[in-house]
Amino acid sequence: MAVFQPAEETAQGAQEMIDDGLFHRFPKPDVVLGQHVMVGPAGAIGGRAGVVTSAGDSFQVKLFGRGAHGSMPQASVDPVVMAASTVLRLQTIVAREVAPTEAAVLTVGALQAGTKENVIPDEAVIKLNVRSFDQDVRKRVLDAITRIVNAEAAASGAPRPPEFTTLDRYDLVTNDPDATARVGEALRAHFGSDRVVAIPPVSASEDFGSFGTEWHVPSVFWTVGGTDPDLYARAEAEGRLTELPTNHNPRFAPVLHPTLETGVEALVTGACAWLAA
Repeated sequence: MAVFQPAEETAQGAQEMIDDGLFHRFPKPDVVLGQHVMVGPAGAIGGRAGVVTSAGDSFQVKLFGRGAHGSMPQASVDPVVMAASTVLRLQTIVAREVAPTEAAVLTVGALQAGTKENVIPDEAVIKLNVRSFDQDVRKRVLDAITRIVNAEAAASGAPRPPEFTTLDRYDLVTNDPDATARVGEALRAHFGSDRVVAIPPVSASEDFGSFGTEWHVPSVFWTVGGTDPDLYARAEAEGRLTELPTNHNPRFAPVLHPTLETGVEALVTGACAWLAA
């Protein structure tokens, strides 16, 4: 059964298909397979058993102050200063509350406040994103964010507590070890071991995992490289891999061939590992 899932980028597509009766309208599969084009030499396939993509949590924080004219700052509770202090303090979570042997990423992607240079506004908005690979680390980071945001608001004398709004949420995608070994063997037999490589967990997030988790069947998710192989090889030799355009960069443009053939053949090969049994 081929599933064409919408709205992966908003963490809504998989769940909306489930809510629409996917599990009741179609037979339960033996395994769920998926793949994603990523940075990497086109024609290469990457996979691993266990956690393969990170958990992702995005939310908005609204900080409340008291507006005033810039010439009378004593009459204000400045949400711009409150937001700036909060952003700086949030960076200490990964630096000082997550062990070096663990991993998490905290990004403040937006800070919005005010419209005029000489007017102190009433509120400021921060939008954050967190990536993590372990549920305990995830909880620790999210709890720390709540603690710091509330503490900075209290320290600033905010007239009301901050307001938190969830924007999207991705769970960990975890590959079943046995199913991953079976797919990996089939892929190596088809493509050769030089094109099928082991990769570390990817810091991107996916809602693909919802299919296997909620259907209670094993799932396997892998990546397909889409970068021009010569360009990738040069960047690797020169130590410039981090300069290659990544997913969501406007310059990320996977080469059509052999990316397309590799993706089609990989899914067919993975499916045949079960269909031919």
